Amino acid sequence: MTDYADLAFTGGPVYTANSVRAQANAVAVRGGRIVAVGHDVSELIGSGTEVVDLRGGMLVPGFQDAHVHPVMGGLQMLQCHLSDAYTESDYLDIIGRYAAANPDKEWILGGGWSMSAFEGGTPTAAALDTVVANRPVFLPNRDGHGAWANSEALRRAGIDRNTPDPADGRIERHAAGNPTGTLHEGAMSLVSRLLPAPTLDDLVAGLLAGQRYLHSLGITAWQDALIGDYADLIDPGPAYLRAAASGTLTARVIGALWWDRGAGLDQIESLVDRRNRYRGGRFAATSVKIMQDGVAENFTASLLDPYRDGHGHPTDNSGISFVDPEVLNEAVPRLDALGFQVHFHAIGDRAVRECLDAVEHAIARNSMRDNRHHIAHIQVVHPEDVPRFRALGVAANMQMLWATLEPQMVELTVPFLGEPRAGWQYPFGDLLRAGTVLAAGSDWSVSTPDPWAAIHTGVSRVPAPGEELGDFEPFLPNQTLDLGAALNAYTAGSAWINHLDDTTGTIEVGKYADLAVLDRDPFDGPAAEIGETRVLQTFVEGERVFATDDA
Repeated sequence: MTDYADLAFTGGPVYTANSVRAQANAVAVRGGRIVAVGHDVSELIGSGTEVVDLRGGMLVPGFQDAHVHPVMGGLQMLQCHLSDAYTESDYLDIIGRYAAANPDKEWILGGGWSMSAFEGGTPTAAALDTVVANRPVFLPNRDGHGAWANSEALRRAGIDRNTPDPADGRIERHAAGNPTGTLHEGAMSLVSRLLPAPTLDDLVAGLLAGQRYLHSLGITAWQDALIGDYADLIDPGPAYLRAAASGTLTARVIGALWWDRGAGLDQIESLVDRRNRYRGGRFAATSVKIMQDGVAENFTASLLDPYRDGHGHPTDNSGISFVDPEVLNEAVPRLDALGFQVHFHAIGDRAVRECLDAVEHAIARNSMRDNRHHIAHIQVVHPEDVPRFRALGVAANMQMLWATLEPQMVELTVPFLGEPRAGWQYPFGDLLRAGTVLAAGSDWSVSTPDPWAAIHTGVSRVPAPGEELGDFEPFLPNQTLDLGAALNAYTAGSAWINHLDDTTGTIEVGKYADLAVLDRDPFDGPAAEIGETRVLQTFVEGERVFATDDA
């Protein structure tokens, strides 16, 4: 007697991600797992089989976002959401309308503004005061490394010309020393510590809103890059546990436990305890997130040589290494020995080198293990460090969408990096040619979590359609990836980082049916249209978790 499939996909190409180019055009699923991949699965189709006609579109493995903040992103979607706008006037309009529609809220919260909308990347309290003057406003920017506060928020926090900058941040000031309204890095905590804490119900609502959005983009798994308390944000770990226990967590999630850069080595025991507690259903917090530096736009990314000033001359600022290298070189071997994966944030070339050095120390002490450490962002990488990724078994966690020319890059980054350093940015092609494992993530809510927007940029080094912020040439086109490499990074590569590669990340018999149906075969169209690819349906273990109206 034939065991018929529960679900079958026919009528279009199948990209398996386990070969250079898939030649299959049919897949059958039973009990949530793939049971056949080939050209004809008709013998497995019975009266109870749901058949999905791909209509010439492509079936791909579900995407896995290797660096994302879904709870933060979901909460922003439910608050004063600025990510869909790009100008100061639009931001102020959205903020004013949100405040008028929510007169009962003591604080106006949300975020998602872009630094490129403001001169010098620094918005002012005076501008915010024109739309909300009698209630405090606190709005982090898209990358989470700065915040926009109005005068009332500054007043409540006691921030004035006499307030010193914290060791890990900076208060933007006028020439006379008065705060302007922009707070960088650790200075955000001066205000954020006063914010009303979201409840567990709020966090779960944010998680589920974020999950719905990610599923709509074909994303079936991710690594949450911040499980813990940072800048007075509330730990999303309990929200994941509640959603997992209730069955509402449909994605597979690895959590990266936050390394408190002020707590030192004494926190390791607590990380082990939280790893044991933060496990349930499709959620497991088995990684540790170490933020080694800031970002280039506010001069906190850690560089080997000083930043340039606006005239191209060296300054006395080389950025901030948030974790002292001596501490890092002890912490990483200890975490590695305990079986933790380390998920580094490193933007500048000094930070990247410090992270690689720490992994080298771990290997010297523990030998090579299978913890799959990875460095996210990798904006500026010294050419001498490119081959070290493969040699040390460190994966490159790419945010491909950022590898393009746009106002923030042109005005706030390139002039202050100078040459040759500006030409070392996002060296994805060099890393691939050196044999590095590539994974991909979005850092949403910093930027769109749409994998096809990111893949478009990875392939062309220009923004995807709809993401353009000016007419610029391709950015360092010698660092492009071919479509297969970019797509594999967002599927098999991220699954490898998440230790989910045994069961997900490729379309193979025996693996979970975590799948996405596309509206086209992106390999058969022009490269200029890759970013227009849409996801029509998303499945986790053969269960449909998203479908468009026209699917």
